[in-house]
Amino acid sequence: MKLLLARVAVRIERLLGRGRLARQAGAILPYVGYATPGHIIVRGRVLTHQGVPKTRDDQSRLRNLWQMLHLFFTAEVAGVTVVAEGVTTVTDEEGYFTLSLPRDGQTGWRDVPVTVADITVACPVMVPSADAAFGVISDIDDTMMQTGAYSLWRNVWTSLTGNAATRVVFPDAVALMTRLSDDGRNPVHYVSSSPWNFYGFLTDVFRRNGLPPGPMFLRDYGVSESQFITGTHGDHKGSAIDIIMAALPDLSFVLIGDTGQHDAMVYLAAVQRHTGRVSQVVLRATADGVDNTDIAHAEAIRALGVPVHIGPDYDAVVMA
Repeated sequence: MKLLLARVAVRIERLLGRGRLARQAGAILPYVGYATPGHIIVRGRVLTHQGVPKTRDDQSRLRNLWQMLHLFFTAEVAGVTVVAEGVTTVTDEEGYFTLSLPRDGQTGWRDVPVTVADITVACPVMVPSADAAFGVISDIDDTMMQTGAYSLWRNVWTSLTGNAATRVVFPDAVALMTRLSDDGRNPVHYVSSSPWNFYGFLTDVFRRNGLPPGPMFLRDYGVSESQFITGTHGDHKGSAIDIIMAALPDLSFVLIGDTGQHDAMVYLAAVQRHTGRVSQVVLRATADGVDNTDIAHAEAIRALGVPVHIGPDYDAVVMA
């Protein structure tokens, strides 16, 4: 059924004049990349135009709604060649690209020039320091910022009627991530079921509120001949955790989340898959509370020797 719906959606899109065949690359949207022991991973998306409206701090909810919906009116460019440092790839059906380049031993932040046709953009890549003590993997919604993701309609209302200036980032989350990052020494990563269309918006929110930057692992909500929003929140988050841990095999990780979207269950599975790689789990108790399932999963994590903190904020978090 999903495959049928995907094909119908693609045909409707093309009938409405949004087909990809005649599209020309007009902008490269860079995503923060990450590093493996031997390579740096450069990521981004090719669109016909940037099309990101500017936000005013005092704008109305109606304008906020228009801007957030505008984020989904992308005109992605498929099948174009992307080049960086002599390595090439081709964008997929939704315009995304990933390049794997040799790692030259340099650490810290790198800006990699990426070219499509006559357009060149610097794609940032985070290469962890050799003296990193551990890594951090954090959820975003109701973990770093107030969203109400545990309630569908509250989440939709918050997501569509706010803007980068009005979204509430928890001060204790900023304090915790700043402390864990240790001025960039320890790499931080963000995992969310939010669509990639929100990438620029989330980056702006993080910048305005002082959250440490890091690679984001969001979901592709696009449709194609073979895809129709497949996978679940847990599948996506678990897969992203696997990718990050495989990229940094010498580090242990602190996992940060909340009790609103089954993070305890997802993190228990990660602890079981990656024996000895998770040093601590930190969970914010959302307004919806902590149910017996969250408690059971937290106890199962503790039984495996991993400390778990569950509370309404992160002020009492003590690093193990």
